[in-house]
Amino acid sequence: MDREEQDKIFSKRIRAGKRTYFFDVRATRSNDYYLTVTESRRFLKEGDFVYEKSKLFIYKEDFEKVVEALQETVDYIKNELMPEVDFSQFRDKAELGDHKSFDEEIGGSDLKWV
Repeated sequence: MDREEQDKIFSKRIRAGKRTYFFDVRATRSNDYYLTVTESRRFLKEGDFVYEKSKLFIYKEDFEKVVEALQETVDYIKNELMPEVDFSQFRDKAELGDHKSFDEEIGGSDLKWV
């Protein structure tokens, strides 16, 4: 088992069409904890499926600020930019096993986390 797998304490996976998100709690060598958020995207390249990963590290001193900013940003999108959208439809589809992503619904997207 490699060091990265050994340090993983908890993991939550969210499948979203061609993307999968992983929320992993990891430990440092001094038993401090942090969160990694990984986006894994599957796409076809030269006839084979390949995966592209993007990773974000969030440290304990930033947990509250990050959660607050994320919630504020999601609320802004839902309430100010897209008030007509019933976001529960996406949750309901996922619960029924329909994992078609928003990108697939609208035919692709150039939006990325940076």
